[in-house]
Amino acid sequence: MNWTDPSDIPGIVAQLAKAQPSWERLGPEGRGQVLARFAQWLIDNTGRIEAQLIAETGKSKIDGGIEIPSILAIIAYYAPKAAEFLAPESRPASSIAMNTKKITVHQRPRKVVGVISPWNYPVALGYWDVIPALLAGCSVLLKPSERTPLSDELIANGWAEIGGPPVFEVVHGAREVGEALVDNVDFIQFTGSTATGKKIMERAARRLTPVSLELGGKDPMLVLPDADVKRAAHAAVWGSMFNAGQTCVSVERVYVHDSVYEQFVDLVVEEVRGLEIGAGLDHSVGAMIDENQLEVVDRHVRQAVSSGARALTGGARIPGHGSFYAPTVLVDVDHSMDCMREETFGPTLPIMRYSEESEAIALANDSEYGLSASVWSKDRRRAERVALQLDCGTVNINDVIMNLSCLTAPHGGWKGSGLGSRFGGVDGLRKYCRTEAIVDTRVTLPSEPLWYSGPSWLAPVALKSLTKLSNKALRPFRR
Repeated sequence: MNWTDPSDIPGIVAQLAKAQPSWERLGPEGRGQVLARFAQWLIDNTGRIEAQLIAETGKSKIDGGIEIPSILAIIAYYAPKAAEFLAPESRPASSIAMNTKKITVHQRPRKVVGVISPWNYPVALGYWDVIPALLAGCSVLLKPSERTPLSDELIANGWAEIGGPPVFEVVHGAREVGEALVDNVDFIQFTGSTATGKKIMERAARRLTPVSLELGGKDPMLVLPDADVKRAAHAAVWGSMFNAGQTCVSVERVYVHDSVYEQFVDLVVEEVRGLEIGAGLDHSVGAMIDENQLEVVDRHVRQAVSSGARALTGGARIPGHGSFYAPTVLVDVDHSMDCMREETFGPTLPIMRYSEESEAIALANDSEYGLSASVWSKDRRRAERVALQLDCGTVNINDVIMNLSCLTAPHGGWKGSGLGSRFGGVDGLRKYCRTEAIVDTRVTLPSEPLWYSGPSWLAPVALKSLTKLSNKALRPFRR
């Protein structure tokens, strides 16, 4: 396959913008019909796509198998609801004085949305954003990671095979292609590292192009003393090792109360030692994407061990062909170590003990990131109280990662984990639209109170009346 010439991007965007109005005119139902055909193509070609994913990334069968079903779930949720979510809304008057106005808010799709997606879920993470943008009525330009271009190219061919209109294109390349995309589209959805997200935001600001950024994470897991320890241990293993730890909301650090610490660690170590390593069928944990990511994981583990941590499992690369790292459980860790502060994005599980609930909350919040977290307790009120003290976009209670499947919940980060969010029910479509308010006059008069053409006494009376109405509305707050 060929890389896209960055100089071609303006022309590609112009063609997408030209095709967008007819796509918008199809309406939510018409666009939904096209997306339903696309969904059927995905179903019919799931085997081909999964095989390509595994060959391209070294994923295990189950890790590769989750991507297409997750896209289908998004189409199935948003296509039937698009008409409702995008319908014009009547808004009530803000005061008696404004009862003469009829207010309607419309959702107008942006012309061309640019989606820059990462390599860890080459198909899912791109199309989680492509699908809602298309259903909103936008044209979409997708640039997948240069590390994993083949899977997205295969699916782009599927769009052509179903006769999809020319409102969706895929371009390939590295930094220069991404910069050209940012310089030409009307909205940018980026998923990737915090460092790259900052560069994209800075570049987009030159044209005041709005952005939505899902960036890095260092998700904490808090195991309270009354937790179901077995369930928490199973979740910690899966949440840290799924997709070889290369998930934005992976469990990257665990804080366990003293009273259940030993039991938790024993259960985790036992399960991790039984994991099968390798790409494809019958393996639990797949490969790292490449040597660079493998080196990050190895550096974090080596630095922790040299600073006093112990690796109870793994702790080293797996020799032989492929970029595999042995699933690693680290104990005796602290916040001076990179494995507790930097995003590792690998099959590691550093576990730290705590004595007081307030200590666990402080440790969880001691991070530049704030994507998601999990709290484990049999007392749901207590868990929610703790959750509401955590500085992050989403908190799972007695579960991990599954917030990504809750399409009515917004998925976004705080602090260095990004701006904006994806999904969130109605917001998942409206983020790709501009709001336009239509203010209509219910009763037309020869003149209005503040116009120059009105009687001179009318403006002061109108302003005095507005002051009285505002003062009356605020009386309950002065008690």
